[in-house]
Amino acid sequence: MEGFWENILVITAARYSVFILSTLLFLAIAELVTSYKNWEEIKKGNLAVAMATGGKLFGIAMIFRFSIEHNDSLMVSMGWGIFGFVLLIAGYLFFEFLTPFMKVDEEIGNGNKAVGFISMVISVGLAYVIGASIVG
Repeated sequence: MEGFWENILVITAARYSVFILSTLLFLAIAELVTSYKNWEEIKKGNLAVAMATGGKLFGIAMIFRFSIEHNDSLMVSMGWGIFGFVLLIAGYLFFEFLTPFMKVDEEIGNGNKAVGFISMVISVGLAYVIGASIVG
C-alpha cells in the first residue's frame, strides 16, 4: 500500500481534491465577508465582483502551487492554504481600511470595475508574497 501513495497520479489526484475542497470552503467564507452575493452578481454580469473573486481564486491557487512546488505534504499544503487565505482576506479588509474615502465592498458590489481590478491585483500580489515565503 505504501507504493500506492507514492504514485504521481494518486498524489496529483489527492492534491487536486484538497485544493478543490479548500477552494469551495474559502469561497464560502469569502461570501460571508462581503456584503454582496458573489455568484449572484457574477451571474448578472458584474465584472467588478468577477475580478475580485477571480483574484481570490488565483491567490488561493498560487499559494497551493508554491506549497506543492516545495513538496510539502497534503497536510502542510492545507495549512499553507488556510494561512494564505486568512492573509488574503486580511488584505481585502486592509484595503477597505486604507480607503476611508470609499467603501470598497460597496463599490465592488455596485460594479465599479476599477475597484474590482485593484482588489484582484492586491489578491494576486499578496499570493506571490505569501507563496514566496513558503519554505519547504
